[in-house]
Formats: sequence, C-alpha cells, structure tokens
Amino acid sequence: MQERQLSRRALLQQASAFAALGSVADAVAAATSTPATPSAAAAGASAANAGASGTFTLGGDLKVNRLGFGAMRITGEGVWGPPANPAEARRVLQRAVELGVTLIDTADAYGPEVSENLIYETLHPYPKNLVIATKGGMVRPVAARWDRDGSPAHLRAACEGSLKRLHVERIDLYQLHAPDPKVPLEDSIGELAELQAAGKIRHIGVSNFDVDQLKRAQAVAKIVSVQNRYNVQDRGSEAVLQYCQKEGLGFLPWAPLDSGRLPDNLQAIATAHNASTVQVALAWLLARSPNMLPIPGTASTAHLEDNVAAAGLRLSAAEMAKLG
Repeated sequence: MQERQLSRRALLQQASAFAALGSVADAVAAATSTPATPSAAAAGASAANAGASGTFTLGGDLKVNRLGFGAMRITGEGVWGPPANPAEARRVLQRAVELGVTLIDTADAYGPEVSENLIYETLHPYPKNLVIATKGGMVRPVAARWDRDGSPAHLRAACEGSLKRLHVERIDLYQLHAPDPKVPLEDSIGELAELQAAGKIRHIGVSNFDVDQLKRAQAVAKIVSVQNRYNVQDRGSEAVLQYCQKEGLGFLPWAPLDSGRLPDNLQAIATAHNASTVQVALAWLLARSPNMLPIPGTASTAHLEDNVAAAGLRLSAAEMAKLG
C-alpha cells in the first residue's frame, strides 16, 4: 500500500517541522521522499512479532520490546490535523499491539493533540504491558511552525494536557521534546523532576540532546532515554548513542528509515534474506546497539507489518561490516 502523496502546501509544512529539529536541506529532502513500498516477501510478514527484537528495560523497571511504533504519521498532512483516513489510523494502532509492539511514542505536538487522542480512542483501556511515551516542549501555533517552549509553566500545562488526553494518572515515559535556548536546561528538567515527584511522570526522557546537554540533565534528574535522529545514513548522534550504552539509557532513533531515502547497498542484503530494504535498515539498527529502540512510524498497516517483520531478521557480521 502506498502512502498518500503530500500536497505542495503540506510538503512545505512538513519541511518546516523537520527544520525545527535539523537542517533545512534535510527538511526538504525528508518531506519530498516517499517511504519504501513493502516487499513481496513482507506479504507473509503478518505473523512476525515485535517480541523477536528482544527487550530493554527503561529505568530499571519498565520492560519493552525493542521494536516500537512512532505515532507521528497517524495525523494529517504535515503532521497537522486529523488523518485523511481515521479508520486506517486506528487499524494501524490496533495492529501494532497485535504484532507485539509494547512501546508507542507520541507527542502533544503531533496534530497537535491528534495523535494522543487517537491512541486513547483506539487502545483504551490499554494492555497492561503497553508503554505510551509522549513528549512536551514544542508548540504549533500554525501548521508550518514548531516552536520550542521549555518553560516550567508550559511543561506543567503540557504534561497535564497529555494526562487528560491519554486518560492516565501517570505517564510512563515523558520526554522533553527539545532543549529551549531561551530557558536554562536545568529549569526545564527541574520541572519534569517535580512532576515526577508529584506522581504524574514515571520516567523522564529527553530528545534532540547532545552529550553535554544530557550530562547537565542527568545532574538534575534521572534520565532513562534519549530520542535523537539516527539511521543507517545519518549517524550524527553516534556519540550520544555510545554514551547511552555506557550509561544504560534507552536510545530511540527518530527518522530510523530516513523517510525512505535508504542507501543502495541495502538491496543486495535484502535480496539475500528475501526481505525488504526497510527491514534491513531496521535490523541494522537493532544490531547496532542493545540499547537501540527503533520507533518507525506509518499510517499504513502494510508498512507496519513490513516494519515489524524486521524484528526477526538477523544480519551477519559480514553484512554489518558492509553497512559500517
């Protein structure tokens, strides 16, 4: 199943979203790319289970299957408004749980609020083993803008809003969406620590952090995870990944499939395994580090099943060496 085509206006909106977290060049390329089509081999992948990816324990007490699901793309074009096909968006969420996904990542900025609302409407009451991770600290006054707001007042209101939309008393993993250059990092993390002490947050994570920022955050509160851009082509957060592995933190790579812009050298490996290049890219991430928790997102059940099938794919040492 092909993902729907973005209109020119939506393309620019999505480009702005990526630009908020990276370079303009990356933003435009990500917005104009088309995700890889599921392979013929993936047609029988419905029996695959995310549990085959192994488990990771966040914060010492929150065990999840390593291959998760990112819920950004179940919103409308440009990550704005409701999805064009709400029924399919709900099927994707339901199917993810059926396939053993126990970690779903979202944010109040996705929609905004649309993703969190859909998760509640579709999956509540939640399975006991399902961890819903959300993020706060990014605001969307209009579709094309992703503005950072790490002020304590905003983070408290954002957390309260997510609690209400998800209909939970405590959020298992609450992440600062990005550092706000206008607010001391210690103030932002300090507010999350206060929310944690009040019983509203179980564990604290961060996103779009470098190693120095991560160390500063750790001086204020216990951090259990980092969510940064990382994939087979873009390894700009390699130092952060290595630090997470050293510290025992989970690493959630966003854009794990580089929005479909996968390198040509994946094809030969995919052919050898009767798999898709998407599955090889995800298998590479899972093999890269035991702390890696990929969260590929999609609005298509066919793409979801293709992604989850990667949980059982094992690459050889020679294949890993070929990909670097």
